[in-house]
Amino acid sequence: MASRPFYLFRNMMGKLAAIPMVLAVSFVFVGGTLWTVYHSFTSSRLLPRSDFVGLMQYERLWSANRWLVAIENLMIFGTLSLIFTIVVGFLLAVLLDQKIRFEDTFRTILLYPFALSFVVTGLVWQWILNPQFGIQGVVRGWGWESFTFDPLNNPNIVLYGLLIAALWQGTGFVMCLMLAGLRGIDDEIWKASRVDGIPKWKTYLFIVVPMMRPVFITTLVIVASGIVRLYDLVVAQTSGGPGNASQVPSMYVYDYMFQAQNLGQGFAASTMMLLSVLIVLIPWAYLEFGNRKERSNG
Repeated sequence: MASRPFYLFRNMMGKLAAIPMVLAVSFVFVGGTLWTVYHSFTSSRLLPRSDFVGLMQYERLWSANRWLVAIENLMIFGTLSLIFTIVVGFLLAVLLDQKIRFEDTFRTILLYPFALSFVVTGLVWQWILNPQFGIQGVVRGWGWESFTFDPLNNPNIVLYGLLIAALWQGTGFVMCLMLAGLRGIDDEIWKASRVDGIPKWKTYLFIVVPMMRPVFITTLVIVASGIVRLYDLVVAQTSGGPGNASQVPSMYVYDYMFQAQNLGQGFAASTMMLLSVLIVLIPWAYLEFGNRKERSNG
């Protein structure tokens, strides 16, 4: 206990150097967040105003059909994206973990789409899924005139067209996270499983996956926070269409804040998006740091 005051003065120069960054983050992020939440309870239009109107903006938000469609789309897209991104990324990591030849080449190829912006990805896949020049046009050119594959113009399956592009870009990044976790598994575990005659798939399912729990949780948080912010991929591929079939909450926020000139409504929508991010981050923070503190105290 006597050494605790001394511990506070360790790395003092580093702590002093970090003060400007901490202050900037606190002012920009925390201050901006509180400012946004405050004005979501006002009737701000073109410019922010301080006339308090209670929950009026939130009542209008949740009675707007476009917002409800956007929430439904995000839930469908987000659920499928989480499942397929993590499962496919893990399976790719397992394949690369077999010490295959040209592993670096395959890893680079699979990770390359993540280096592209979502705008580029959206435009590329908009062309690939174009019924005239894309997959449908190519297959029909081979003689299958009845073949139809036009997801971006079909309101019933447009979300799956977006999902294909999102998986193409994000799976490689998840694969790298999972591969790093697999490479951290002690080789003695594999040797023991081989000695005991345990099938490889059981070793992965019942031993390796539980040991990689922190990796899975971190990956889940990263992917989920990216899904909540989904915007540029949708704009580049479909612009929210056909109709409102591919609307997402971030498009609702942008349109009301910068086009409809209704800041109060845009602030209310962005506050709900912030709340959804906190719903993801708070359990993660507890699982990551709360359990660690309990183990250290135990």
